[in-house]
Amino acid sequence: MSSDLIEKLGSSVVHHGQANDRVYLMKLAAADLPEIISNIDSLVAEHNYSKAFVKIPGCLQGLFEEGGYRVEAQVPDLFQDTEDGQAADDGLFMARYYQEERMIDGDAELVQKVIDAAGEKAAEHHEVKLPEVCELRLASPKHCNEMAELYRQTFASYPFPIHDPEYLSATMATNVLYAGIWTDSKLLALASAEIDHHNGNAEMTDFATDPEWRGNGLASLLLQHLEKELLPLDIKTGYTIARAPSYGMNICFAQNGYQFSGTLVNNTQISGSLESMNVWHKDLR
Repeated sequence: MSSDLIEKLGSSVVHHGQANDRVYLMKLAAADLPEIISNIDSLVAEHNYSKAFVKIPGCLQGLFEEGGYRVEAQVPDLFQDTEDGQAADDGLFMARYYQEERMIDGDAELVQKVIDAAGEKAAEHHEVKLPEVCELRLASPKHCNEMAELYRQTFASYPFPIHDPEYLSATMATNVLYAGIWTDSKLLALASAEIDHHNGNAEMTDFATDPEWRGNGLASLLLQHLEKELLPLDIKTGYTIARAPSYGMNICFAQNGYQFSGTLVNNTQISGSLESMNVWHKDLR
């Protein structure tokens, strides 16, 4: 299955396609308001998508509610410096559903159990040590082929083209930090931080671990390392959009001080099926 497109809609950035059957407004340009709402509607109608979701400043909640959107998650201080000079603002993930069945989460009971388990684990003492045979460091362009291979082994399909070494290299050269754990030159685990320098936030994402090494807390180690790398970059807010049915990833974020802030229903296609996603956030200051 091919990856969806990332392209401009006006001056804003959207991610859309049949793989995820949706439009995702990733970066809103203030100059596109309020027309961006009707422009998304037109894009949805053109391709018969069943969902649109947007990442916007909280001050625009009313405008998007008038356009048929509802809040699914809220991240405090996600927007530190808006283009029109306004003060810092919360970030909202809002959704509009164009087909009723897309609104119904068949795994809702499991998702709630995962959230409850993560909350319970967050209260426990959590310390993970890097195995002596392993080395943890930031990845460089020379690692992109083996990174893509680990992602191919982990995800049969993914919303972004992380299976492509050229894509990994291009994002590495712009705004994404990748951290990896190796042993005897073999890549065991990966994660990334996608940085929005303008707003002082970073999305912690793209976690993958070799099946033989799962259960060793490598995801936590990668997350902690990326947070340290972000400190000198003046990144104030970290957040993630984690697979809602995954006990491991949701517990990982809860144990590392992230707060649950909402579920994006039937939002993202991973390994061939749509999954709901949980949003978690943390003040990194």
